[in-house]
Amino acid sequence: MLRFAQLCESIAATTKKTEKVSLVADYLRTAPVEEAALGALYLCGRVFPRREERVPSIGFSILLRAVAKVAEKNPAQLAPVLRHHGDLGAGAEEILREHPVRSSLSLPQIGEVYASLAQQRRAAAKQALLEQTFQRLSALEAKYFIKIATSELRIGLKESLVEEGIAKAFDQTLPAVQRANMLLGDITDVLRLAIANQLSSVSLELFRPISVMLASPAETPADLVAAFPNGALVEDKFDGIRAQVHKRGSQVEIYSRTLDRVTEFPELLEPIRSIRGDFILDGEIIGWRDGRAIPFTELQQRLGRKQIDLFTTAQIPVSFVAFDLLLLDDRSLLETPLAERRLLLERLLAKAEQPGLQFTRAELCRTTEEIENRFLLALETGNEGLLAKAPESPYVPGRRGQFWMKLKRPLATLDVVVTIAEYGHGKRRGLLSDYTFAVRDDGRLVNIGKAYSGLTDVEIKELTQYFLEHTTEDRGYQRDVEPTVVLEVAFNNIQRSERHDSGFALRFPRIVRLRPDKPAAEIDTLARVREIFNSQHSKNN
Repeated sequence: MLRFAQLCESIAATTKKTEKVSLVADYLRTAPVEEAALGALYLCGRVFPRREERVPSIGFSILLRAVAKVAEKNPAQLAPVLRHHGDLGAGAEEILREHPVRSSLSLPQIGEVYASLAQQRRAAAKQALLEQTFQRLSALEAKYFIKIATSELRIGLKESLVEEGIAKAFDQTLPAVQRANMLLGDITDVLRLAIANQLSSVSLELFRPISVMLASPAETPADLVAAFPNGALVEDKFDGIRAQVHKRGSQVEIYSRTLDRVTEFPELLEPIRSIRGDFILDGEIIGWRDGRAIPFTELQQRLGRKQIDLFTTAQIPVSFVAFDLLLLDDRSLLETPLAERRLLLERLLAKAEQPGLQFTRAELCRTTEEIENRFLLALETGNEGLLAKAPESPYVPGRRGQFWMKLKRPLATLDVVVTIAEYGHGKRRGLLSDYTFAVRDDGRLVNIGKAYSGLTDVEIKELTQYFLEHTTEDRGYQRDVEPTVVLEVAFNNIQRSERHDSGFALRFPRIVRLRPDKPAAEIDTLARVREIFNSQHSKNN
């Protein structure tokens, strides 16, 4: 573990991509196979391979108590230290710096600890295991043990650079490594196959989900015409749950875009099962009412439910809407042009006369006017916008390129005031970069969301100094601040929420700009929030 932690320090210390890749490659080439495999996984910032559903499930309080016990300190005294760093791993390193190490752990032993944490259900058992582990780790090792466990590695290393490191270490081509990683969803297996020179043996398989293909954003219909001079297959973009359907015989599984099994929609299984053949479909789970798609905020009510009854399915009925076909009767279609995949999809589902299974209608558009008309029609029917796809495009999982592009409705905006400033992570460590914000409601302020993207580094530094000087309560990692800084924030829609005292939350909020020209007395009101919320729902009724 010590060598791995030192590697992470070296990677974090350089901004040069080539140096990062060389450091990764040297480590993977010289480490024992199983250590290298786990090292590759942990360098991706994951505890378990992407295709697995296990999680260690350890929160701030458990980590705080375990670190405090090993350091023989009072947890209440240590909490500000951990929070101030904005990074639990870095905070633990400071606290444990004087702690003597009895012995160290190898990466496979670390892997066993993570597996045990995922298996344990009782908080006391998790804490005891963490205490035993920290007793055998140096402060630096504990730092990276925690950073990996909390998905906060943040050393400037993307998974794509780990793929490059594997290719360089074992003299493989980068496309071969990328393809194997995409199909397997397990970079530890990719590394083993690279060592054995067997990457080409990997193929698309049923019940082994792959990352979905992504679309790049476009601003206007004219952008789509420029991107697809020979025309694009255009279809509605739904506000649903991206899902991948695998079917062989009577066995059906549905997977999310994070490769986890989806079990909340059992009524979809029989319609899918009724289609002849074995296949993998890409599409969306959509909530329907009166022939129109309902907002995601309503569909979201079905997620996470353990008990699914007739009342639930009647209140929020759903369909699986397919828009791509990735495998048919043991034939992979990833390299097959989209136009041909669409024909095969339509033939496969042509006889599906069940509301639980549908497919999108794609139209070839070549002009700005054609795309504008289709876009307006999509908005009128309550959908998010359009997807435009190159007819000749292959299916490229997990990559955002120019084969697929999306045109969405303009985001709504609100003027809000910052009420809480919180320390950020990684390169924003030590900066107050995460802002909770509020709207007005009859003379008081009610929080409605939190955002951390949209401002420049210079603006964040200036705001940090300002908020430090205008703090009303310091809680270590976050501060209540005087409500004077006004922001314009954009968002996709508004949903009901008990998290904020407004009773609402913004979905995907993003800071558009600072509004130094506007006083807090003139920010938007809760009445305006309700107006937008009701407007969303009236469009879908």
